Amino acid sequence: MSDSLIIIPTYNEKENIENIIRAIFALPQPFHVLIIDDGSPDGTASIVKSLQGEFTGKLFIEERKGKLGLGTAYIHGFKWALQHEYEFIFEMDADFSHNPADLLKLHKACSEGADVAIGSRYVTGVNVVNWPMSRVLMSYFASVYVRFITGMNIHDTTAGFKCYRRKVLATIDFNKIRFVGYAFQIEMKFTAIKHGFRVVEVPIIFINRELGSSKMSTNIFREAFIGVIQIKVNSWFRKYGTAVPEKKNAREHETVRSGG
Repeated sequence: MSDSLIIIPTYNEKENIENIIRAIFALPQPFHVLIIDDGSPDGTASIVKSLQGEFTGKLFIEERKGKLGLGTAYIHGFKWALQHEYEFIFEMDADFSHNPADLLKLHKACSEGADVAIGSRYVTGVNVVNWPMSRVLMSYFASVYVRFITGMNIHDTTAGFKCYRRKVLATIDFNKIRFVGYAFQIEMKFTAIKHGFRVVEVPIIFINRELGSSKMSTNIFREAFIGVIQIKVNSWFRKYGTAVPEKKNAREHETVRSGG
């Protein structure tokens, strides 16, 4: 048995999906994996289903018809995780831009008191490999912009490699999460902080995919740019419940750094 579920949304990831699944199950700590596939025409779902016999009771798949967006895929996965009573719920990409070994660091951060652990590219500088400089600058300054608008003290505001404690996802009203791209990642962090949960950043090295094609587009960045303002404005008219910390000295928000 495992108390940890890794949610991986997929769309046309046949080059990566078997390798990422095997890499996760090769880790020294037991994890379960839930694939949310949005009708990949390349046969991604078939590959996952062919592996389920080998990883019985550990590998699961939910298939959706059509490309419905990253945010809705994760919310689908969050609801599934809550129904199946996992304590630690992870977000992760299928393309090895997130190192499976770093799952252990995120789990450790949450098991030691964090409510949300973010695999951060920018908390100790810029730790991105094989991205063109234009994209590095766009991503880095997007996080600067988000911090300025929202007031969040998070260096990697658009990060998609995270671990949540169950209580965070049980508290957040998914019906009030409005965005599906980069803005979804920002909105989830912002909402967790507004509820009073303890959010930490864990340094990782982000490596650009080698196989398959990126799903990034200018529309996703545009959604994030405008969405950040909407997220901030909407928060003025919304009431957030207060999280009860597990430890008396738990702070509302904290950044974990290493090597500096």
